[in-house]
Amino acid sequence: MKPTPSRWITWLLKTFGHPDTLEEVQGDLLELYAYWVETVGIRKANWRYCLSALKLLRPLAKSKRLVEYPSPFFLSPNMIRNYVKIALRNLVKNKVYSFINIGGLAAGMAVAMLIGLWIYDELSFDKFNSNHSRIAKVMLQQTVDGTTSTSEAIPIPLGKALKNDYGSDFSQVVLTHGTGEQILAHDTNKFTKRGSYVEPEFLQLLPLKLLEGTQTALNDPTSIVLSASTAKALFGDTDPMNQIVKVNNQLAVKVAGVYEDFPANSEFRDVHYLSPWAQFVADQGWVKRAQDEDNWTLNSFLLLVQIAPNTDFDKISAKIAHVKATHAKDEAKFNPNVFLHPMSRWHLYSDWENGVPVRGRIQFVWLFGIIGAFVLLLACINFMNLSTARSEKRAKEVGIRKAVGSVRSQLISQFFSESFLVVALAFVLSLLLVQLALPWFNEIADKQMVILWGNPLFWAFSLSFSLLTGLIAGSYPALYLSGFQPIKVLKGTFRVGRFAAVPRKVLVVVQFTVSVTIIIGTIIVFRQIQYAKNRPIGYDRAGLLSIRMNTPDLVKHYDIIRHDLLQTGAVSNLAESSMPTTGVYSGDYRLDWKGRAPNQPVDFDVVACTHDFGKTVGWQIKEGRDFSRAFSTDSVGLIMNESAIKYMGLKHPVGEQIKWAGETYTIIGVVKDLVTNSPFEPVKQTVFKLNYQWTNFITIRLNPQVSASEALTKIAPVFRKYNPGGPFDYKFASDEHEEKFRAEERISQLATLFAILTIFISCLGLFGLASFVAEQRTKEIGVRKVLGASVFNLWQLLSKDFVVLVVISFLIASPAAYYVMNNWLQQYQYHSDIAWWIFALAGAGALLVTLLTVSFQSIRAALVNPVKSLRSE
Repeated sequence: MKPTPSRWITWLLKTFGHPDTLEEVQGDLLELYAYWVETVGIRKANWRYCLSALKLLRPLAKSKRLVEYPSPFFLSPNMIRNYVKIALRNLVKNKVYSFINIGGLAAGMAVAMLIGLWIYDELSFDKFNSNHSRIAKVMLQQTVDGTTSTSEAIPIPLGKALKNDYGSDFSQVVLTHGTGEQILAHDTNKFTKRGSYVEPEFLQLLPLKLLEGTQTALNDPTSIVLSASTAKALFGDTDPMNQIVKVNNQLAVKVAGVYEDFPANSEFRDVHYLSPWAQFVADQGWVKRAQDEDNWTLNSFLLLVQIAPNTDFDKISAKIAHVKATHAKDEAKFNPNVFLHPMSRWHLYSDWENGVPVRGRIQFVWLFGIIGAFVLLLACINFMNLSTARSEKRAKEVGIRKAVGSVRSQLISQFFSESFLVVALAFVLSLLLVQLALPWFNEIADKQMVILWGNPLFWAFSLSFSLLTGLIAGSYPALYLSGFQPIKVLKGTFRVGRFAAVPRKVLVVVQFTVSVTIIIGTIIVFRQIQYAKNRPIGYDRAGLLSIRMNTPDLVKHYDIIRHDLLQTGAVSNLAESSMPTTGVYSGDYRLDWKGRAPNQPVDFDVVACTHDFGKTVGWQIKEGRDFSRAFSTDSVGLIMNESAIKYMGLKHPVGEQIKWAGETYTIIGVVKDLVTNSPFEPVKQTVFKLNYQWTNFITIRLNPQVSASEALTKIAPVFRKYNPGGPFDYKFASDEHEEKFRAEERISQLATLFAILTIFISCLGLFGLASFVAEQRTKEIGVRKVLGASVFNLWQLLSKDFVVLVVISFLIASPAAYYVMNNWLQQYQYHSDIAWWIFALAGAGALLVTLLTVSFQSIRAALVNPVKSLRSE
């Protein structure tokens, strides 16, 4: 047997020898050992071997400087230039792949950017001035029968109580009230504008940016302060200061100031002028009565405050919580709670339920933020899938690079450079897409957003998320491709593992789970809107229009206007009322009836109207009769809706007597509920009474035999003749009713847009995965074709895996979508149900899109000549 050295010294040499020279040194020692055995014997040979080995162990071995060639720094300019050059070559070489990859990423980044701008606009709402963090609304909560209602409408004496009792906690306490639509006129210029009656301190509260005038401009009761756009419309280039403006053709006021228009993302954006509070009190007798110190029951006004420095909203809210209960003993039974609602929360937290802010725009901020993140993630998933789909094509490239000395870090840098180049190109393209899409997106979202070119935060955030996108999108391909073993690749023995496709399949499941969820949500939102639109509204809104009686001429000439309009043949009927049919703004709490529970709250909507109102709007009498000129007693008669009768608990309402503000009225009729306010909420109890003095609107029913355009052409001259001081402004009831669905329709349109984009991006991911599978199974497909497989058999073979992925996505998405959308529907008391066919439709749609996408690659692979597929075997 051939002698060998001792194992222990061999182990020492392997463990503590220099790793770079171990193989060479060990080979030389073994050759010397064989020579020593022949010349001096085994015993001496073992000794010499041990001594020689010990001398070579570190740190006993003499240091010997080796000539090394250091790898260049991976961020050196030359390396980066080389990376970019190779990346560009790969992109140009694979044009279709590059187009899909860059286009998909650009679409995802553009959507994320649009959503980001939308969220920024929402979060910056009402933050147009430096004092916004100390401004609040005074709000009131009252509890009746265990249910707490929350309102921003407060009584006037509450403002006085805050000033007197808690003056040190506030810098400003200001009463305001909307003016509604009023006519502002100067010479021949006449415009209908909305404004606010405000106390003079309002100009210090916000503060407004005054272009002309001073902050004491509203001290004069005969003054007015205009927005810049309104001043421009009325006076053109003429200086508006001290000019006379006529309000509703009856009150002449002097322009005392001009302020910069409120921004679009402000609750005050529709406030185009400010009138003094003293003018409001002088013009409206009911406001003068509301100022009585004992009138704590008329909750009709808005109270804004600015808290003092070094205080906070919670502490002041705790102090003032019981101020109404203290001053208004009769109201204590409703447990009134007064608190401050900060300006920063007005827009985002506007919906209250049983005393708790439960909804508002914040839910859409979260929703769209999540959707934006998912859309961007889907685009990154596509990049990963498309990159790994080409992995085998680049396997030999990786093998050769490693064989000639490339280390893994260099390969990772190379693949990341390609990722960042694609992201950079996609980012530039996404900016172009956003710029082109913003006008259309603003129209849908009802915004005035622009790209924040000059905002450093925008660029910091955009570049940061582009960098993050590059890292996320390039991480998997870089780590996956750089891990190929060169020996296996170059020998042709490289094969992907049986679980290599699992990550890609998981990513596709994620993509389609998101897509199916958004599809289901979009269908449910659209169905809810249609459900509310199809709700019976209790009157005929076709051909019905209203005109505000905002000048003395309209009030004075109503009878002759009525006569002339009927003579035109364009009008079949008309009447006066205190409110339009699409909104009731007045309520009363002074009603009492037989059988009313002692603690039952009284809160009725009230509409004053003339005899022909019911015939004009086309309401439906359920019991009793309509108002009639044949009955003089109808002046003390009431018509109530179904909700009022149900609320009052009256079994036989017609003929029942009602006490109202000390007078006795008789119910003469019951009408079916008229949906005048939100179509998503139950109809409130409403009472209709005859009153020719308390009318603000003319309601007109157009002749159905005459087209609307022709009818308006005949109507307009009549109004211009008898109302020369005001423009002919009218509103169709159908348009006003449709306007109530705008918020939900915007959400539906945005959700539809996002659903289409997620499906599109997900299909790109499927396209990438299908190309990967088809490429991997090229030779298998060739063999199957040689053995007689048809194109349909091969299509079925390549498509079934993707069908399974979509089915899995559907099973995950369905319960998630049901949970989210069911919670969303619950915010509406009048809502649709969630039908099973919605899920079936969404699943079938996703499956159809999947098959159409995959079939392109499957059929293409199935049609390839098998000779060409097997030639390289």
